[in-house]
Amino acid sequence: MKRVLNVGGGSKDIPLPPQYAGFTQVLLDIDPTGQPDICCDARELATLEAAQFDAVYCSHNLEHYHRHEVHGVLAGFRHVLKPDGFAQIRVPDIPAVMKSVVERGLDLEDTLYDSPAGPISVLDVVYGLGRQIQASGVDFYAHKTGFSNRSLTRALERAGFSRSFSALGNFEINALAFTGEPSPEARALFGLPG
Repeated sequence: MKRVLNVGGGSKDIPLPPQYAGFTQVLLDIDPTGQPDICCDARELATLEAAQFDAVYCSHNLEHYHRHEVHGVLAGFRHVLKPDGFAQIRVPDIPAVMKSVVERGLDLEDTLYDSPAGPISVLDVVYGLGRQIQASGVDFYAHKTGFSNRSLTRALERAGFSRSFSALGNFEINALAFTGEPSPEARALFGLPG
């Protein structure tokens, strides 16, 4: 059975993307409230057993680390991945946000888009969801690093991922990073070019 490490997923009640159907989910989170399988900070991934996961899924968590910590987190992803494994990383697309802000004449506190969590302001995307930070009482949820497609690709390369693909849309970068050449199964799973 294939295993996916869901980094910072909050709880298992938050569904993984459909591509992970059939994978066993192992939840890693810094907050014990969601009852993660592994309660630790993603900066500590290198202390876990190596090569135990087929995939790492990291949705909107990498931006919570300072720029100088990003390499260590990504290296931790590589550490826990099997040799043919991959990481899926989703982060806000800061250039797309800024382009929309300029084109629409928005201010920092204006609504950028409406989400299931309510209206999301420009500040929420750039600095983290303000209501979540305020409710938590901690600034861990604040965004400390912004990414462009190019900066995320470079960070993945520096961390030793040999091949990456990314898609842009909805103010988000969705990157797939592979430790080696993507397997035919992974290419089919994500509709990657052959």
